[in-house]
Amino acid sequence: MTLALPDDVREEILAHAREGAPEEVCGILAGRRDGDDAEVLARHPAANAAADPRTRYEIGAREQLELLEAIDEAGREVVGFYHSHPRGPAEPSATDAAEATWPGRSYVIAVPGESGGGEADDPTPSALRSWRWTGERFVAEDVRSTEASDPDA
Repeated sequence: MTLALPDDVREEILAHAREGAPEEVCGILAGRRDGDDAEVLARHPAANAAADPRTRYEIGAREQLELLEAIDEAGREVVGFYHSHPRGPAEPSATDAAEATWPGRSYVIAVPGESGGGEADDPTPSALRSWRWTGERFVAEDVRSTEASDPDA
C-alpha cells in the first residue's frame, strides 16, 4: 500500500496544521486509486466542525457533501482524508479508529512541529504519516513523494 503525495500538497497540509494549531485541522484528499495504491492530485481543506476541535476533527455534513461533489465534478475520487494532531503523535488515536468510515482510504496525520521546517535547530520537526483504514483497523502505509500536484486542482 502506497500513497503518492506531491511535495507541494504535503507542505500545504503541514502549513494548514501549523496555522490551525492548537486545534486540529482537516480536509479531503482527491485523486485516483489503483488497487492498493493511491495518488493524491489535490487537497480540499475543510473547517473543523467538531465540538472540541483541540482533540477531535469532523467535517460538517453540508461542507462534506459540497467537497465530495466538487471532487466528483473534477473527475477525481476520494483517496483519503487528512487531519492534524497538534501535539502528536502522527498515529491514529482510539477516537480516529472509532470514527473512521471509509475502508480502503488513506488517513494522513500531520504533526506541525514548532517551525515546521524540520531544520537541525528545530527541536520538534514536522511529521506526516499515512494510515490505510481496513474497515477494522489502521495499517501504516508508505508515503511516496512526488514532484507536483495537478495544476488544474
